Amino acid sequence: QVQLVESGGGLVQAGGSLRLSCVASGRIFSISEMGWYRQAPGERRELVADITSSAMTNYADAVKGRFTISRDNAKNTVDLQMNSLKPEDTAVYFCNALVSLGSDGSTWHGWGRGTRVTVSS
Repeated sequence: QVQLVESGGGLVQAGGSLRLSCVASGRIFSISEMGWYRQAPGERRELVADITSSAMTNYADAVKGRFTISRDNAKNTVDLQMNSLKPEDTAVYFCNALVSLGSDGSTWHGWGRGTRVTVSS
């Protein structure tokens, strides 16, 4: 019904920057929340940042002041600008979205496949 596709991951040195992008496609009536989560090896998936359709944002303490989430409601995209990257930011980053499928109230809540970010020291 809905697909989320991430891009922009890669290898960067500590102190560097990356920009992740996620585009949602498929049967979309509207998207209420979009967000980015990450999962490091052996760790649980954790929230990085999320953003509502009215651009209210929420950040994990570990990334506040370094990462910025933004979205384009017309294009169904959400981006994550990551600055001052640290080795501990190394993880697979997943896009997440809560999608309204129509005026009948049906919704979809799911994940992209992830994009890997590696920060070298």
